[in-house]
Amino acid sequence: MKNLFSNIKGDLFGGITAGIVALPLALAFGVSSGLGPSAGLYGAIFIAFFASLFGGTDTQISGPTAPMTAVSMVVIASIIAANDGNLEQALPIILSVFLLAGLIQIGLGALGFGKYIRYIPYPVVSGFMTAIGIIILVTQILPSLGYYAKEDASFVDKFKPQAEEIILQNILTDEADKGVLVLEDFQNTIKRADEINQASILKESKTLAGKESSGVLGTLKVLPRALKNINLLELALALGTILIIFGFKKITTAIPSTLVALVIMTSIALIFDLKYIPIEEIPSGLPTPNLEIFSSFNLGTITPYIFTAFTLALLGAIDSLLTSVIADNMTKTKHKPNKELVGQGIGNTIAAIFGGIPGAGATIRTVVNINSGGKTKLSGMVAAIILLIILLGLGPVASKIPAAVLAGVLITVGIGVMDYKGLKAIPNLPKDVKIGPLKLSSEVIIMFTVMILSTFWDLVYAVGIGLVIASLIFMKKIGDVTSKESDITPLEESWDDESEFPDNLSEEVFIKHIKGPLFFGSTSDFQALSKQIPNTAKTVIIRMGKMPYLDQSGLFALEDILIDLKRAGVQFLFVDVLEQPKYMMERIGIIPDLVSKDYVFKTFSECLEWVKQNVKDNY
Repeated sequence: MKNLFSNIKGDLFGGITAGIVALPLALAFGVSSGLGPSAGLYGAIFIAFFASLFGGTDTQISGPTAPMTAVSMVVIASIIAANDGNLEQALPIILSVFLLAGLIQIGLGALGFGKYIRYIPYPVVSGFMTAIGIIILVTQILPSLGYYAKEDASFVDKFKPQAEEIILQNILTDEADKGVLVLEDFQNTIKRADEINQASILKESKTLAGKESSGVLGTLKVLPRALKNINLLELALALGTILIIFGFKKITTAIPSTLVALVIMTSIALIFDLKYIPIEEIPSGLPTPNLEIFSSFNLGTITPYIFTAFTLALLGAIDSLLTSVIADNMTKTKHKPNKELVGQGIGNTIAAIFGGIPGAGATIRTVVNINSGGKTKLSGMVAAIILLIILLGLGPVASKIPAAVLAGVLITVGIGVMDYKGLKAIPNLPKDVKIGPLKLSSEVIIMFTVMILSTFWDLVYAVGIGLVIASLIFMKKIGDVTSKESDITPLEESWDDESEFPDNLSEEVFIKHIKGPLFFGSTSDFQALSKQIPNTAKTVIIRMGKMPYLDQSGLFALEDILIDLKRAGVQFLFVDVLEQPKYMMERIGIIPDLVSKDYVFKTFSECLEWVKQNVKDNY
């Protein structure tokens, strides 16, 4: 505990400042996620405290972040949609997915995967971060305009026929599951259908309207309606927030501009008694655990979201460790990546149990903490306690914050989170891929593929597809580079120790040199071996002293050639087979089934003695 209290004054000031910076962002991310402002606060409190306590970066301040919230938003929306728009019914499943993501992070750290996170290609991260920015910007247009599709009566009315159909279908499915949907009792089904009222139809219609207007595509679909129904007050509140956030930074960075904007715009709305749309009410009192996660746990409901939970865990790991590197550069220290993953996982797991959204190491909050004097884990724990005090003491006041103000905060976050460095580099990246007549940069292709798929389709699958494309392009590039360094070409030049080879046997014996690895990128050149061998040669010497590596593709290419030429009566001699290639050939029986151990020589001089004794001069 000595190190924990070695910098009390600096850690207190750093933690208090970071906690204040975190407040508006936590509320905004909570609202954006779909679980409400309290979920953002709970996530910020529990993740900041436990990730600091158990993590491997002393100055890291953790909590909900833009990338984690963007993925969470998609997860939450899809689970709510699968539960007929019923948030209460969907909540245990949502929190179970978040809890699973936290447990996966703990597992990644425990298994030592922290050091491998850095191998994720930059174009994938860049495309993803830019997509996050676009998603946040686009999805905050509607609340900034004061338009909520669920409250647009004429828009909701369009979904009433579909709502009636869904309600009837749910009745039939329910009765079929209970085994009472039979002809004799069908009158009961009809009675249940008769009991459907306008209130239930309206509720289902609003759910469908909400689904239709969610996400980037949904926003773009209803944008024309929103522009015709602009709430000028809400727009003014959002624009005022944005102007203050960007403008106040030019005056001073000592006070967080997001907090200044939040206080000023909320005060204006309250003082002038403006008829604005507030955020959801924040519950008063201490957060309580959601035990339904465990009591109503069903593996079948979680299974479809396992890959999503893994993506959340991986994204949180990347987000946190990137921030850890920034903290290292500022403090001249070195973080422990695996311990950091365990700490983040514990934080996310506990936050899920208490109803919080998942998060990661937050760069802005960490930088603020360090600049304000934070040096130990105590600073992150203080930030969490400050947020808890605000929750307990100012919860009712925070509930009066205008929704448009938080939309304005999120718009500035969206602008800030995009990877401008990667975008600016696009014109200067080498055009190394040819598609038809066009020459393009492979890195730009990956970046835009991830960005477009993330924005308009699915964040989770977009990252997966981006990684696959990046891996394939990487293998192609490495294959090309290694092939150039490898000498497996038809042109054969004698090596120095071959000067004593008998000239009279040059037509009877063909010497093949392999210089460099024989792998998937060079097998096509090696497969031309049979065409290189003159008809007069019935003995082939393959020199492997400069072949350090043989992969499965090269192994099977070699086997196929040996089988074909053995049928043609050609005798093979191997010289100086290195350890790895020899192991591979022994595993599938090339040695000794196709090439006897008697024909595997350690040196060329030993092989030469065998040739002189066993090969006759026929030409």
